[in-house]
Amino acid sequence: MDQSNKAGATRRTNQDAAQRGYFRFSCDGNILQELPCSEVDVALRSLYQPPMQRCLTLTFARHNRLLLRNKFASAHCQQSAAMSGLLINQPKYSWLKELGLSEDNPGVYNGSWGGSGEVITSYCPANNEPIARVTQATMAEYEETVQKTKEAWKIWADIPAPKRGEIVRQIGDALRKKINVLGSLVSLEMGKIYVEGVGEVQEYVDVCDYAVGLSRMIGGPMLPSERPGHALIEQWNPVGLVGIITAFNFPVAVYGWNNAIALTCGNVCLWKGAPTTPLTSVAVSKIVAEVLERNNLPGAICSMTCGGADIGSAMAKDERVDLVSFTGSTNVGKMVAMTVQDRFGRKLLELGGNNAIIVFEDADLNLVVPASVFAAVGTAGQRCTTTRRLMLHESVHDTVVERVAKAYKQVRIGDPWDPTTLYGPLHTKQAVDQYLAAIEQAKQQGGTVVYGGKVMDRPGNYVEPTIITGLAHDAPIVHTETFVPILYVLKFKTEEEAFAWNNEVQQGLSSSIFTKDMGRVFRWLGPKGSDCGIVNVNIPTSGAEIGGAFGGEKHTGGGRESGSDSWKQYMRRSTCTINYSKDLPLAQGIKFE
Repeated sequence: MDQSNKAGATRRTNQDAAQRGYFRFSCDGNILQELPCSEVDVALRSLYQPPMQRCLTLTFARHNRLLLRNKFASAHCQQSAAMSGLLINQPKYSWLKELGLSEDNPGVYNGSWGGSGEVITSYCPANNEPIARVTQATMAEYEETVQKTKEAWKIWADIPAPKRGEIVRQIGDALRKKINVLGSLVSLEMGKIYVEGVGEVQEYVDVCDYAVGLSRMIGGPMLPSERPGHALIEQWNPVGLVGIITAFNFPVAVYGWNNAIALTCGNVCLWKGAPTTPLTSVAVSKIVAEVLERNNLPGAICSMTCGGADIGSAMAKDERVDLVSFTGSTNVGKMVAMTVQDRFGRKLLELGGNNAIIVFEDADLNLVVPASVFAAVGTAGQRCTTTRRLMLHESVHDTVVERVAKAYKQVRIGDPWDPTTLYGPLHTKQAVDQYLAAIEQAKQQGGTVVYGGKVMDRPGNYVEPTIITGLAHDAPIVHTETFVPILYVLKFKTEEEAFAWNNEVQQGLSSSIFTKDMGRVFRWLGPKGSDCGIVNVNIPTSGAEIGGAFGGEKHTGGGRESGSDSWKQYMRRSTCTINYSKDLPLAQGIKFE
């Protein structure tokens, strides 16, 4: 058989294999092996699993090179067969299409959908199987999106605030209609349990409600003027374009906090979500875009560009981005802050937390135990408000450790989208490595593992929730924010000691005490008490409400999102003096005649 006939025969047999859902390996026309495409996909990913599970784009030619490098001489696979390995094509996950998702999704929205950059695949942390693909933005598409967003601001800023609030109300209603299916996507793609995924969407809904009321309340005071015939007022105006960079652990809520309030204040938004949760970014943007388009408003009012560090860096450097709101690690946040400051831009930072619960001798242990377990184990330790240090008075130390460890044994571990599950996987394989490294460091520094400490033998990124005792309060690992479910238990003697330990870490996000002593409560809330932005009594460190300003001090960044007067961060203030008299008196009684 000549080469052309042999190649044609090979193509036909490979097509037949693809139609049957198989991947055929062949060399010089000789069949070496056939495997189900799903097994091939898993094999390829196990060979080339990138950091943070960011997706590597593998073309068919690259598949061939990989296989040549390993066992096989050549590989042939049809695209339809490759797509069969995606979860979105399985009947069990058909609900993903209710969110407008497909096998391949555009990762840019600026009034129209597009994207021609790197193609990434989103993986499910519970089984490490591919869900679907997203095409990220190029730098040229970022540039186009910024231009369209700035043009959209000219229209949005002219709309009265109560009318803007009406649009935000409609966004909240649209999210309500999709709350269960969108919460399921958060659970599938991020890894948090289903009820937390739904609760995260509820946060966006709630802050929309909050922002609607805010739309009729924004305003500054009229102040007494010392000059006759003069009025002194504060005028608040939108900053313009708000760039929102969010993290993987809250792929809906953090955008919602920023988006709803920024819109009400008269700003337009450009969103870059985490590279490992791109499907959530696309799904949320589709919901918001439908509301804008239904109201004949430019879709670029709420733009979105999926991308990596290149897009985030561009936003930080871009003088057209009037406010950069960044949520993520302290290390990256520091770089963002320096870049934005270098151009004298505005920044809003929500960074790390090394949060403590302090339990005094008079505490109600029936509150302490469930609060500690929820705050330390919830979201598999991947909240910025997760409790990482449990400080116990020496008189209750052993009792609390025993009861918390017993409660850990009852935590239901399983698939995050199962409504009965309380604890799901870590988001990435890299996080599993960080978990193991932290436990090893804790042991070397004198810690004892009293519960957990192992990677679980099951598909996905599952680790045991872990309790470690015996460490010094200033041990290096105790002062390190490891974004995993490890709880360090410390023993203290006095109130002064406990308060000092709470404040000695670099971060200052959330903190809690459990006590019945009202004097101690007010000392805790006072100037010599907690130095955190969130200071709680008889409740855990996590579970903040949207009505209160959310954020922290020191290396947490100093930003405040959501409730209270956080809206002021999205606006610029002008002090205005109006002379309605026929004279020109000067302030402080100065005469200039």
